[in-house]
Amino acid sequence: MSFSSGVKAELCRIGLDRLCCAKAEAYGALLYCNTFSAHEVRIITESPDFAARLPLLIDRAFGLAFDRLPSPEEQKYIFQMTDTGKIGRMIDAFGFDSRQSPVLHINFGLLEENCCRAAFLRGAFLAGGSVTEPAKRYHLELETSHAQASRELLALLTDMGSQPKQTGRGGCRVTYFKSSGQIEDLLTLMGAPLSAMELMNTRAEKELRNGVNRRVNCEAANLDKAVDAAQEQLRAIRRLYELGRVEDLPAQLKETIILRETYPELTLSQLAEEFDPPITKSCLNHRLRKLTELSRS
Repeated sequence: MSFSSGVKAELCRIGLDRLCCAKAEAYGALLYCNTFSAHEVRIITESPDFAARLPLLIDRAFGLAFDRLPSPEEQKYIFQMTDTGKIGRMIDAFGFDSRQSPVLHINFGLLEENCCRAAFLRGAFLAGGSVTEPAKRYHLELETSHAQASRELLALLTDMGSQPKQTGRGGCRVTYFKSSGQIEDLLTLMGAPLSAMELMNTRAEKELRNGVNRRVNCEAANLDKAVDAAQEQLRAIRRLYELGRVEDLPAQLKETIILRETYPELTLSQLAEEFDPPITKSCLNHRLRKLTELSRS
């Protein structure tokens, strides 16, 4: 099961006890389904959970049934209502004149309660929404052919504290989120806290993995730099031997030469600990720079 399918399955486990919320969820589903007009309602879904919930939702919200139910031979679940009397009753329930288009705008009077707003968003997502596998990327979207409803959904979400974006796609309007935190909040609001937690865990794992990778890459880069520096120091020491200048060096520099040759793999911090008594990294770095300068003079 895909992550998006899992989210819809979790949402469909929510009861239809409150009539106001059932109407709000049906409202969202109708505005974000395939077709919603005064002459036809057509809802097509690939989710078996939403397909099982939809007839119950329409019955609870309006006391109505679809004129066409899915056929077992079809790969997708197709619901249709063509009885204009039934459609008119639904339009009237949303506060519109059934003789006019019911999709001009969202009737915010039906969404005054927070539970109804959540139900409306749940219906919109079930009918026209999807969310990408969080292991790949963070993206949740709601798609509708009703431009005005899409603009007002943007206003509704903004009023609720979200920061969605919108774009056009093939004659439809798409409201989308790309922030994992905002997707988690929206899933929780709609009634899918388990899916939100799964997304949260995936994000934490990705951040941990990326952090480890950055640290490993940083340590590898530092190690490469340390190896290059050690090789340069050893070349300087060999040059001093070739010039016959080692015996004339101060005792501190001779000790540095001996320890650098003995421990070519150590970093400066580690090598500084080998002195008796130990010296600071800064002091050791100064001595090695002095040896390099002497080898070039």
